[in-house]
Amino acid sequence: MKAIIDRVDSRGHADHGWLNTWHTFSFADYYNPARIHFGALRVLNDDTVAPGMGFDLHPHKNMEVVSIPLKGALRHADSLEHSEVITLGDIQVMSTGTGIFHSEYNDSRPENLEFLQIWVIPQVHNTAGV
Repeated sequence: MKAIIDRVDSRGHADHGWLNTWHTFSFADYYNPARIHFGALRVLNDDTVAPGMGFDLHPHKNMEVVSIPLKGALRHADSLEHSEVITLGDIQVMSTGTGIFHSEYNDSRPENLEFLQIWVIPQVHNTAGV
């Protein structure tokens, strides 16, 4: 198997004030035609979210979304009426299938939230979201 090394400083970066994010693969305004995905791995973002801030309700479809908190508390809510807070040691997996809306916020007022967001392209599309 061929080894592929992508250096940390080659990642895409954006600082929106409330969100400091690093993108391993093409995402949002960062585009690198050589790094669209790696096999089924489509997104690997390293996000830092300011206290009380986050991502408003937005859609996902046909993607497995994995969230891994590294520091702080991540509040998730979705259109299937799920709501929970995950922290260090927790991993959340959301199958978006035919479509789902969700939001993610830093549930902490005093500290930043640091988490990894990973998207995996599913083998089967348009399954019921969970």
